[in-house]
Amino acid sequence: MTVIEFVIEVIGTYVATIAFGVLLNIPRRALNMGGLIGILGYLVYRFIVLWGGGYVIGNLLGAVVIGVASLQAARWKKMPMILFNIPALVPLVPGGQAYEMIKNFALGQNNQALVFLLQVVMISGAIAFGFLLSELVNRLRQRVWRQHKRF
Repeated sequence: MTVIEFVIEVIGTYVATIAFGVLLNIPRRALNMGGLIGILGYLVYRFIVLWGGGYVIGNLLGAVVIGVASLQAARWKKMPMILFNIPALVPLVPGGQAYEMIKNFALGQNNQALVFLLQVVMISGAIAFGFLLSELVNRLRQRVWRQHKRF
């Protein structure tokens, strides 16, 4: 992958995240931050995959980063966290695998379709578990911050 292809991928991620935010009627003042969080989550995912971590681990860590960054953005902008993390998840959604699964089921290639079904389930589960872990990270950070303020 060349640098130009990588830059195009990042710009496409930003545009896709913002476009999805517009479809969901996200307030304008949250769109840019949502796009940046989407890029951040996608970059974590992409680098994990490029370094041999696999799609599941990449999606897991990307979702954790999106969850933690969304909480920070929500506090900074004084807006609900969901306005940032839902559009930012768009780059991580396993749409390609879901398409291949449906296509292979329609063509009668059930074994190949089940492979893609397993990928979709694993990636979706990793994203959900990543959000769970991000909530744990956020709560631990708040607890440490409160303890630090006492001293």
